[in-house]
Amino acid sequence: MTDTILENGHAKPGRPEQLATRLSFFFIGVTLANWAALVPFAKVRTGLDDTWLGFLLLCLGAGSIIAMPLSGALSTRFGCRTVILACGLVVALLLLPLSFLNSGILMAVSLFVFGATIGACEVAMNIQAVIVEKGGGRPLMSGFHGCFSLGGFAGAGGMSVLLSLGVSPVAATLVIVIALILILLAASRRNLAYGNEGGARSPLFVMPHGIVVFIGFLCFVIFLAEGAMLDWSGQFLVSQRGFDPTTAGTGYSAFAIAMTVGRFAGDWIVAHLGRARVMALGGLGVTLGFLAAVLAPVDAASLLGFILIGLGASNIVPVLYTATGAQKVMSPSHAVAAITTIGYAGILLGPAVIGPVSDWTSLSFAFGLIGALVLVIPLSARFIAGQKS
Repeated sequence: MTDTILENGHAKPGRPEQLATRLSFFFIGVTLANWAALVPFAKVRTGLDDTWLGFLLLCLGAGSIIAMPLSGALSTRFGCRTVILACGLVVALLLLPLSFLNSGILMAVSLFVFGATIGACEVAMNIQAVIVEKGGGRPLMSGFHGCFSLGGFAGAGGMSVLLSLGVSPVAATLVIVIALILILLAASRRNLAYGNEGGARSPLFVMPHGIVVFIGFLCFVIFLAEGAMLDWSGQFLVSQRGFDPTTAGTGYSAFAIAMTVGRFAGDWIVAHLGRARVMALGGLGVTLGFLAAVLAPVDAASLLGFILIGLGASNIVPVLYTATGAQKVMSPSHAVAAITTIGYAGILLGPAVIGPVSDWTSLSFAFGLIGALVLVIPLSARFIAGQKS
């Protein structure tokens, strides 16, 4: 059967490109999980206190925020394959020095580059995901993002097993780096050689405007909720629900497992319910989850709230990326870069704002405030889902 030729002269992406996209998302999930496992070792090596460690970790976010807006144009000019491969190799190779550097300054510089290349890689992957999903003619985005979550579990589990066997952090990281490079090379064979459906070149940076700004704001809101789970769910269970610190991690685990399950079921759910219902029901689920966590009369019931947040949030971001690929006010490559940057700011800035709010009021109030803010998602569901390709 002759492949369908798109207007840019490339064959319509099919199953091989879908598999390559899944591997690319899996790659980033493994990478970030392994860096997370290295953070405690980095703190000991550098001798930094919590405050300076926080500033050090901000270097990763700063690199990402700076690189993300530029990655859309780079993907258009050089292709998703080139950006993912080049940045992915840097990301993987940088994990090794991050496992043994003991200088705070060198760690800061390395983390800035690490964050910049991860940010560029993530934007290029999502641009490719938008194009591949359109080529598939059916919902695929949730499954792509589910592979990121699966990579997180695999990366964390793999590192934990190696460390439990007595392997040093440096040697364990070397094993992971080799595996990451093999995954990256396997994906690169069928990653897209282009990054714009029309094939046209574009300026290096375009100011987001129109519907893209609003989609970015919705990404910011849902990433804020996810960031709250990552950074504050354990503290919430300890300070507000009386959990022992040794069991506080069950909150985020419940959230992460629910999100992963929701994403792998997401493509089927979106196909049967439609994007508007998925956004509406998902947003309501997140709001109800925060309310349940805060108001449930039984402390352990807060975990059910976290599960509801994970299930509700699981498919909102994939739907927003699909809507970004469908809008007409900006090229998909620049639009994806814009909403990724704005959304990522929610992960970086949101949890930092929760601290002062909880000091002034309480962490329960801060969680309730986030739940109320998420209501903007179901309220705008029909408008966003109405974007037509």
